[in-house]
Amino acid sequence: MTDTAKAVAITGASSGIGEATARRLAADGHRVFLGARRTDRLERLVEEITGAGGTTAFKKLDVTDAADMRAFVDAALGTHGRVDVFVNNAGLMPLSPLSALKTEEWDRMIDVNVRGVLHGIAAALPVMRAQGGGHFVNIASVGAYEVSPTAAVYCATKFAVRAISEGLRQESAGDIRVTLVSPGVTESELADHISDTEAREAMKAYRAVALPASAIAEAIAYAISQPSQVDVNEIIVRPSASAQ
Repeated sequence: MTDTAKAVAITGASSGIGEATARRLAADGHRVFLGARRTDRLERLVEEITGAGGTTAFKKLDVTDAADMRAFVDAALGTHGRVDVFVNNAGLMPLSPLSALKTEEWDRMIDVNVRGVLHGIAAALPVMRAQGGGHFVNIASVGAYEVSPTAAVYCATKFAVRAISEGLRQESAGDIRVTLVSPGVTESELADHISDTEAREAMKAYRAVALPASAIAEAIAYAISQPSQVDVNEIIVRPSASAQ
């Protein structure tokens, strides 16, 4: 473990960007605490990271439950003694045109993508303030800057994450750093949740140039490695072959 090792809590850590970030940060010497609903995957990930010499643990987490999020942060604090970095990564992307009226999917996206981030902030911010500092890394999307057909609600949730992140940054200048990471198309399981046939087919072509999740993990590692007086506020990472 290096002198710059941080205690990092990551939501949505069982796959995709969350898993890649856990692997990368643990390899860098950080102590990672992982949360997700699929504990079987977390167990395997913890075994692999520990086997490679990393320091990690996990707790089952439903980000839509505020009490569950508080318990997750408490467990991270109890395990590693601090929460230096909180990565709000959990997200859903069941795309569909508004006319499809998939209101249950809209509600689920709002619960996970927006309320989940707010629950993470509400749980970790008091801990960071008490310990004299901390760093939130909130995962948004290029959809936080532009809207496309079938993605209106998804983009709305990511616009919200961008707004919340900027508000938190302005209110926390001096002790809490805030980084918004906005990936373009990236290898993940997000597209697996698309139930609308038209949107699912369109996504297949869009994902032909997808970045590996490790590219986003690299951006997160860069942001949290900066000196304490440097706050990397926004990072947009797109495939070089993508216009969007």
